[in-house]
Amino acid sequence: MMLEELRSQAFRLRGGVWTVLFLSILWVSSPSPTRVVLGLFPVVLGQALRLWAVGCIVLYRGEKVKANRLVTWGPYSLARNPLYVANGLIGLGWGIMSGFLGIVLFALTFWVLYGLLIVPWEERFLHKKFGKRYVSYCRSVGAFFPKRIPPKVLSGPFDPSIIWKSEIHSVAVTVLGTFLIWSRLWW
Repeated sequence: MMLEELRSQAFRLRGGVWTVLFLSILWVSSPSPTRVVLGLFPVVLGQALRLWAVGCIVLYRGEKVKANRLVTWGPYSLARNPLYVANGLIGLGWGIMSGFLGIVLFALTFWVLYGLLIVPWEERFLHKKFGKRYVSYCRSVGAFFPKRIPPKVLSGPFDPSIIWKSEIHSVAVTVLGTFLIWSRLWW
């Protein structure tokens, strides 16, 4: 039961952990112009994926796992955790910009935080809530990587107003974080 409490706390504190991770990457950062340019690609791709994923769901922010419906369209037809994949791309981009230590720090923290703690916590909740539908979904869609490319990836509802209500903070953090790492070229 101790592991379940740790997973619960990791989920609840995931934003704070992400902030500490970013500050740690910034601290060890030694960017070069080439690494900054290379790192921008996964950062932009990650933020675009976040926007797409957020537009497909209604609820995602908060300290508790919640879901009104099982979302299986859009990026959720490719991976069960597209928001975490997006975070991974952003963090990987920051790591690339920062250099070897930034990549290692990011990769280890991401694997522990999402792979071992948060995703299993959320999946247990979703399994309890949606039962056989969720089990079937897990069989056909990978946690982080596609098992197959479905024919209608773009089908399903998308509400851009959710982006402006809930995601503007994340966009600002991504832009600011990227700028701060880039600025390390001069300090």
